[in-house]
Amino acid sequence: MQVRRLVAAMMTALLAGCGTATAAPASAPAAGAAPATAYPVGVRTFTLDPGGARPLPVTVWYPATPDGVAPGRFPVVVFSHGLDSLPALHAPLTRRWAAAGFVVAAPAYPHTRRGATRFTRADVRHQPADGWRLIRHLVRLDARRGDPLAGHLDVARFAAAGHSAGGFTTAGMLTSGHSPRLRAGIVIAGGGLAGAFAGPAAPVLFVHGDADPIVGVAVGRAAYARTPGAAAFLTVTAGDHGTYLVPGRPGFAQVLATTTDFLRWSLYGDPAALRRLPADATHPTHTTWACKEGPPVNAFCIGRAPS
Repeated sequence: MQVRRLVAAMMTALLAGCGTATAAPASAPAAGAAPATAYPVGVRTFTLDPGGARPLPVTVWYPATPDGVAPGRFPVVVFSHGLDSLPALHAPLTRRWAAAGFVVAAPAYPHTRRGATRFTRADVRHQPADGWRLIRHLVRLDARRGDPLAGHLDVARFAAAGHSAGGFTTAGMLTSGHSPRLRAGIVIAGGGLAGAFAGPAAPVLFVHGDADPIVGVAVGRAAYARTPGAAAFLTVTAGDHGTYLVPGRPGFAQVLATTTDFLRWSLYGDPAALRRLPADATHPTHTTWACKEGPPVNAFCIGRAPS
């Protein structure tokens, strides 16, 4: 299928972009301020419910020191892959988020991941529940004595993010009655699911190429229009379904800066990151930025007229 060919074409470039972060801050960031320098990044894997009906292999990237997990508590991002993909294919983005001071937990979904025994795109509708199952597990893990991540997860501050089918999965996690632990969403080359963008107010950032041949930009814009609260839309000019997620490709620098500062603001409450967003997201030839106000914040479009 077309999406499989695109993912295959992206694989080598994506994995080649996996770098290692630089020196760690000496201490945890202060409240209301995201880390000012990059952390080295540690990686661990585990399988959630290995004997269950939907076992979920999970890759976790986290801020590290030479001795283990960096000191402090870090907000958590649950990242969802697209069809015929894997968490490792998104490491150029997820590692950089971890270096910026976030724990990123990426599940490999049972029936849409690459190598799935029974691959079916229809299973996407079940994936939001898997994402919430992972969040509940991480809340328990933070309190589990002896686990390396115990005491390092800020379990009151989660974001959901995802690409393509993972973007739809992210939208499906933001439904009526969702836990207020989920503070924000990032939908990359995706759209909405039935009932999405309801429940406790959470800002949503959309990222979409305006020449996407797989999930047309109109799908993302329709989802953006449905959001009742604060939302923003980063358009990658002439962008396809995801090569702007490859380091060095047009739009990558803007997507990385915008998503990272969006997470710094929405999860750390960093006001400087909020002020940087319009400049992060605007480039004369690569990207454009639109935003709209709404709860939980009415100054989301700071420095830019709402649109």
